[in-house]
Amino acid sequence: MAFGIKRHELKEWKAQIERGEIAFLTHYWIDDRFPGCSTVTKVGCRDLVKLAEWGSKYGLKPEWIDKRRQDYPHYDLFGEKQAEVLELEGVLTPLLKK
Repeated sequence: MAFGIKRHELKEWKAQIERGEIAFLTHYWIDDRFPGCSTVTKVGCRDLVKLAEWGSKYGLKPEWIDKRRQDYPHYDLFGEKQAEVLELEGVLTPLLKK
């Protein structure tokens, strides 16, 4: 279950993806399969090659790209990997507390 994002944030994330940019969107998220994780960051880009190359910098495999929504392919980051990537990318989000 996703919650805690505003409509304009989702629209901007989608617009960045459509422009071929690497786009970040962090929101609250609860899934019993991932205990201890309360947020997820979706990192998307319409250009799958660009997204896969970006992901390889962080040890993410191309087959981990979520392609269920063809227009908005993305990686789902959570836990320690999420915090590591956001810090290295310089992405600030009030949802993650150190």
